[in-house]
Amino acid sequence: MYAWIWRHLPGPLPLRVVEAVVLVLGIVALLMFVVFPWLEPLLPFNDVSVDQ
Repeated sequence: MYAWIWRHLPGPLPLRVVEAVVLVLGIVALLMFVVFPWLEPLLPFNDVSVDQ
């Protein structure tokens, strides 16, 4: 999959590196600001109880 993405990025090597970094940063931003906030209420991590 990564090779397919790399082959389809246009431009010479330095431009491909910049495009790949921008693509990764875009995906991370999408996950941090859209996917994870939507998913957080559905996860059971806040239902912690300690019994003695």
